[in-house]
Amino acid sequence: MARTARTTRPRRGGTTRAARAAALTGAVAVLLAALSACGASAGDDEDPEHRSFALQGRTLTVDSDDSALEIVAAERTPRGEVRVTRWFQGSVVVGKDPEVTWSFRDDRLVLRLECSGVVADCSAKHRIEVPRGVTVKVQDGDGSVRARGLRDPLHIRTGDGSVRVSDTTGPVDVRTGDGSIRVSDSTGPLEMRSGDGSIRADVSSREIRTRTGDGSVRLELGAVPDRVESRSGDGSVTIALPRATYRVTTETGDGGVDVSVPRDGSSSHAVTARTGDGSITVRTAN
Repeated sequence: MARTARTTRPRRGGTTRAARAAALTGAVAVLLAALSACGASAGDDEDPEHRSFALQGRTLTVDSDDSALEIVAAERTPRGEVRVTRWFQGSVVVGKDPEVTWSFRDDRLVLRLECSGVVADCSAKHRIEVPRGVTVKVQDGDGSVRARGLRDPLHIRTGDGSVRVSDTTGPVDVRTGDGSIRVSDSTGPLEMRSGDGSIRADVSSREIRTRTGDGSVRLELGAVPDRVESRSGDGSVTIALPRATYRVTTETGDGGVDVSVPRDGSSSHAVTARTGDGSITVRTAN
């Protein structure tokens, strides 16, 4: 006896759920496409803003929460004036437009960037031109900092961002919570500290102090230093020195030590290298 074929009916609500899923997928695709399009067009603002501020004293403080900073000593900048150029990068897909503000009071330049909603990219870059004879202090919460051409003291503090310094002759003091530090073509006293990041310097400074919690240290010196002190919690330390006789002290918890420079316990040129976990190399520069 032939069996009667059974017809399978779709479960109630299946078509509705499928339609909803398809609609949701389409909405996500549209949003992702918008994000991709905005991200692809993000770049330097073609129409940056320019401002000038009157500097009353001889110390400029830059207070930024979330911006990339470039600080330069410009010969064309008149004495007593600070010039700022700002580029906004990015766009908002859903929500309010980013709010970028700046203010200047008591020789303190305050830069703020606030973004909300769905953001494809939201960042700002500031170029700050300072005249000669000005001490510069930078406080940046989350952003990279570049500085060059300064002849007076430079102090940089950043919570999370890399720091690059070049062509300076005054004292340089750099501290970052999480970021690498690079210094080149500098001759003044140098102090560099990073909580989590590598440190590199190619300088002719006669006094150098470095410390990093987690990262390697590499120093290339173009002049015989009076004192070098370098410490790493977890990372190798390499110091290349001009030919001379040095008083060298090394200490490592777990790693090899290679000292090939001429040594003299009474030398006035002192080099100290310590690391908790990593190798130490003190050699003559090529």
